[in-house]
Amino acid sequence: MGRGWKRYRTHPVVLGGLTRLAAGLMRGLFRSLRIAEVGREVFEPLIQMEGKQVIVAFWHGRLLMMPFAYPQVPWAIMISRHPDGEYITRVSERFGLHVVRGSARRGGPWALLGMVRAVRRGYHLAITPDGPLGPREQVKPGTIELARLAGTPILPTAFAASRGKFLRTWDRFLIPYPFGRVVFVCGEPVVVSPKADPEEMEKARVLLEERLRHVTALADAHVKNRR
Repeated sequence: MGRGWKRYRTHPVVLGGLTRLAAGLMRGLFRSLRIAEVGREVFEPLIQMEGKQVIVAFWHGRLLMMPFAYPQVPWAIMISRHPDGEYITRVSERFGLHVVRGSARRGGPWALLGMVRAVRRGYHLAITPDGPLGPREQVKPGTIELARLAGTPILPTAFAASRGKFLRTWDRFLIPYPFGRVVFVCGEPVVVSPKADPEEMEKARVLLEERLRHVTALADAHVKNRR
């Protein structure tokens, strides 16, 4: 079974069928959920009144519902060059996302350049600072370097579900159950100066990590208190 899957997983028919199915299931799941938002007053002024591009950062384990968080603006997302990343790429494209392939381990400099170019073309950026393989909930320096190069603030973001399943994966991937409550939480931005030195960049990395953990805890508490 394992060898057969490796042989056929990149076949165009398999890729197309599974990604259509995955996108359809995600849309159906989202439509069944009751949605709340916290912190939208942070996000909207930046993009509407100030006209800025932003980087929305969220933990890899909270990835599933993020395509639905702020669909009114164009997004670019970085996805690993790992073969399984092709599935995530195709699903993301079905949601209208611009995909830049690469990660810290594979094609990192080219991926950073691709994301900076996306900002210059008017895209906002979405990134999982602990992906694609962890360690879980630890911000990697590449996220801060991207913010420095792109000149964009980083918005720590999270979603949580009142009922769902945490998978036994390295990231504890969260899948909401249908018909439950979901909340999207946006926190205060982290700003990285284009002239930041290594010490300032490390401070920004630690601050982003703290704020991501904070908004994730807020999101979890929000749905827990409203069950």
